[in-house]
Amino acid sequence: MSTTTAVAPLTTRDADTLVAAAHHAAEAAGVTVSVTVLDAGGHLLAFRRDDRAVLISGETSTRKAYTALQLNAPTADLVESVQPGGLFHTLPTALDRPLLFIAGGVPVLRDGRLIGAIGVGGGAPEQDHGFATDAVEALA
Repeated sequence: MSTTTAVAPLTTRDADTLVAAAHHAAEAAGVTVSVTVLDAGGHLLAFRRDDRAVLISGETSTRKAYTALQLNAPTADLVESVQPGGLFHTLPTALDRPLLFIAGGVPVLRDGRLIGAIGVGGGAPEQDHGFATDAVEALA
C-alpha cells in the first residue's frame, strides 16, 4: 500500500521570496529584469518588472515560467530539444500555448514535487537562468 504525503503549495510569501531573490541577483549583476512566479496550476502568484527593464521581458519571463512548469524542467535544458531533429521540435508551433524555449525558466519543487515555476527575462539567457536558479535556491 502506498501513501501520498501532502506537499505544501507555493504561497504568496514564497513567491515574494522568489521575486526578491531573483531581483537581488540581477541587481548585483547590474541587470534589469522582469520576474514571474506561477503556482502549480499555472496561475500568476507574483510579477515584478524593473522600471528600466525592456518591456518584452515581462512577456518572456511569464512564458519561460509557464514552459518550465508545463515540462517540469529548466528552459535552459530544453533549448536543444526544439532544434530541428529534437524531441520537441514541433512543440512550439503545435500548441496554442505561450511556450518559450529560452533559458530563464525554472520549476520550483518542494519535497521533490512540482509546486510552481519562476521565469526571469531581461538579461542574457544564461544570466536569466542564473537569477532564477539563485531564487529557487534562496527558497530552499
